[in-house]
Amino acid sequence: MDNMENKHKVTVSKRVRKPSVHRRNLRIATLEGVPSTIFQVLLQGQFLTGFLLYLGASSSQIGFVLALTTLVNVAQIGVAFLIQKLPSRKWAMVTFIGLHRILWGSTGLIPFIFPKEYWVIAFIALYTTAFIANTAGGVLWSSVISDLVPARVRGRYFGIRNTVLNALGSLVMYGGGIILDRYPGGHGFLILYIVVWIFSISNVVVFFFYPDVPFEKSEEHKFLPMFKKPLKDTLFMKSTLFLAAWLLLQNLTVPLYSYVMLRLLHINYETLSLLNVSQTVFMMASFYVWGNLNAKYSNKRLLFFTLPIIALSSLMWGLLSVMPMLLVLFAAHIVFGVGVGGFNQLAFNFIIGDTPKKERPMYMATYAALTGLSSFFGPLIGGQLYEKIAHWPQWTQVYGMQLVVGTLMIALAFLLGRRILKDE
Repeated sequence: MDNMENKHKVTVSKRVRKPSVHRRNLRIATLEGVPSTIFQVLLQGQFLTGFLLYLGASSSQIGFVLALTTLVNVAQIGVAFLIQKLPSRKWAMVTFIGLHRILWGSTGLIPFIFPKEYWVIAFIALYTTAFIANTAGGVLWSSVISDLVPARVRGRYFGIRNTVLNALGSLVMYGGGIILDRYPGGHGFLILYIVVWIFSISNVVVFFFYPDVPFEKSEEHKFLPMFKKPLKDTLFMKSTLFLAAWLLLQNLTVPLYSYVMLRLLHINYETLSLLNVSQTVFMMASFYVWGNLNAKYSNKRLLFFTLPIIALSSLMWGLLSVMPMLLVLFAAHIVFGVGVGGFNQLAFNFIIGDTPKKERPMYMATYAALTGLSSFFGPLIGGQLYEKIAHWPQWTQVYGMQLVVGTLMIALAFLLGRRILKDE
C-alpha cells in the first residue's frame, strides 16, 4: 500500500513539474523580448530613417538600407543546412545574435570616428555586417522557439507575447520621439544610442538563460536533397511565392512612410511617434484577436483576411486630398496595424506550424529567402520611384504612390490570394 502511494506521489509530482518547466521556458522567452524590443525600436523605423537623414542619406540610399535586412535572408538557406551539423543550437544562437547587437549598436559611433563624407557608407557597411550575423541568429532563434513553445498554445502564447512587447515598444517609441524633438540632431541620437548600448548588452545576457532544447535533425545529410524538400512541397511553395509577391508590393511604400512624413509632410518626431504608437496599440489588440481566431481557423485562411485590411490602409492615404492630414494618417496607421499584426503573426505560425518538424529550418530558410528577396526589391524600387517623381506634383509623392500600390494589392488579394490561401 505504501509503495502504491509513493508511486502515485511520484506520478503526481512529475505531472506538476513538467508544466512548470514549460512555463519557465516561456517566461524566459518573453523576458528576453524586453531588452530586444527596446534595442530594436530605437534603431529601426522612424529612428532609422531620421538617423540616416542626419547622416546625409538620400531617399534611394534610405530605400537601399531598409531593403538590406531582407536581402541577407537569402543566406538563411546555407545556415539551415549548417545548423544540422551543430551539437548545440543555443551557443551558436547566442554568438550570432550577440554579434548582431554589437555591430548594429556600433553604428552610433560613426559620427565620432569617420569624416562626414563617409558617414553613410560606413553605416551601410556596419549595418550589412550586423544583419548577415542576424541571418544566422534568426534561423537559430526561430528553430529554438518553435521547439520551445508547445503547438497547442502557440497561437495564444505569441499573441500575448507580441501584445506585451508591443505595448513596451509603444512607450519606448514615444519616449524616443520626445527626446529627438527636445534634443535635435546629434545630441538626441547620442542619448538614444546610450540606451541602445545598455539594452543590447542586457539582451545578450538574457539569451544565456535560454534552455538548450533537443534538436530533431533532418533525415537528409546532403545539401541538395535537404534543399529540395520544401521546393517539392507544392502547397508550401504556392503560398510562399504568393506572400513574396504581396510583400514586394507592400514594401514599395510602407518602409518609406517615415521618409514621406519627415521630409515631405514636415511632421515632427513626437507626432510621428504618436502615429506609430497608435499603429502599435491596435496591432497589439489585434494579436489577441488573431491568436484566438487561430485556435479555430487555419493560418492560411486567416492570412487571406489580413490582405484587404493592409491594402485598405494604403488606399486611405488618398483621403489626404479631402480630409485633415493628421486624421487621415492616424486612421491609416491604425488600419495598417490591425492588418500587418495579423499578417506577421499568422505568417510566422504558418511557417513553424504547418511544416514538417525535422525539415523546419530549411522550410523557414526557403520562406525567408524568397520573401527576403521580394522585400529587398520593394524599398529599393520604391526609393528610386520617389527620386524619379521628385519633380512631379507633390500629391503624387505624398499619396499617389500609395493609391497605385493599394489598388494593385486589392487586385492581387482577390485574383490570386483567394485561391492560394484556402484550406486544403
